[in-house]
Amino acid sequence: MIKVKSTRIQSIDVLRGLVMILMALDHVRDFFYHGSFLNDPTNLETTTPILFFTRFITHYCAPVFVFLAGTAAFLYGSNKAKPQLFKFLITRGIWLVILEIILNNLLWKFDITYSRLILQVIWAIGISMVVLSFLIFLTKRWLLFVGLLITLGHNLLDGIIMKGTEPTSIFWYILHQPNVISLNENRDLGIFYPVLPWIGIMILGYCIGQLYVKNSNANSRKKWLLFLGIGATTMFFILRGINFYGDPAPWQHQDTLTKTILSFFKVTKYPPSLAYTLITIGPSLLFLYAIESVKNNITDFFLVFGRVPLFYYFLHIFVIHILAIIGVLIFGGDWQIMILSKDMFSNGKLLNYGYSLYAVYLIWVGVIILLYFPCKKYMIYKAKNRNKWWLSYL
Repeated sequence: MIKVKSTRIQSIDVLRGLVMILMALDHVRDFFYHGSFLNDPTNLETTTPILFFTRFITHYCAPVFVFLAGTAAFLYGSNKAKPQLFKFLITRGIWLVILEIILNNLLWKFDITYSRLILQVIWAIGISMVVLSFLIFLTKRWLLFVGLLITLGHNLLDGIIMKGTEPTSIFWYILHQPNVISLNENRDLGIFYPVLPWIGIMILGYCIGQLYVKNSNANSRKKWLLFLGIGATTMFFILRGINFYGDPAPWQHQDTLTKTILSFFKVTKYPPSLAYTLITIGPSLLFLYAIESVKNNITDFFLVFGRVPLFYYFLHIFVIHILAIIGVLIFGGDWQIMILSKDMFSNGKLLNYGYSLYAVYLIWVGVIILLYFPCKKYMIYKAKNRNKWWLSYL
């Protein structure tokens, strides 16, 4: 691997790279697994342990992505004045929202009419950055308090259910209740990533950034990562065991032990519950603890994807979607079923589409190998051109 000097923190980029690779698994499953467009892989009545695990392991992607975006924001602003950081966060946040609406929807759907707009993780990161741009002026203690309050307490709001398209309802959908809004006869809007819990996760990631400031004590940082990682993971098992708070869908005893275990780990992502956040962020902090001093060919491989996250994200969606079209053509199908318009999800044409889970894993490996080379070239380009301000937006 070509060695490129970088001031970036390797362990953070390795973790980000790992979850980016896992993200591709989830999206390959979306586009290739039989029934994935219409069925929930965590539905205990229809899933299998391996399918459930395939979905569960990719739960780590979005929260770690958002959490580390907060950490990166702190590190970016660690040697800059607050107004400069404010300008960067608010402009980058707005830019991400624009990319979500225009580019990401096009790559996911290939529907130039934009008949179904979906607000996903890029939107959530963008809005969270805009909110964080104002919160950075709080003291560290108050910022930590706000992050913990949102993350620990937002499930108290689960009982508030809004309906209709009144402004207050739409605001609540954006904030905490996922919903699909009909904009007109031919177009609707799916708010799948209500932003309030994601804002809390980004704030906590921002606060963790203090452990990585220049000249910080590595031993102290590792102790904190170990303590917080064990604490969050333990808290998950305690809360989930009590089964009273932390997720709007309590686990239930099933007719087999395997299904009972799956029920225990079936946590809510939309929006991310406290249980979901604990079981994803907790082990991720432990990973940061364990990986800090590790450097080998495997970490170098992860590093490539972790240093070009936005470039990788849009590229991998485009490549997976193109491969799905090629797959349909190879087997003599109608490639237009991969134009995922609003009507395509209700006309039954996707009902029998898809391949085995074995094929999904093979395609996933192929996608990662294929993407490694352009991502590596772009990583080197970014490292050699750090003076170009626009690269920080890509």
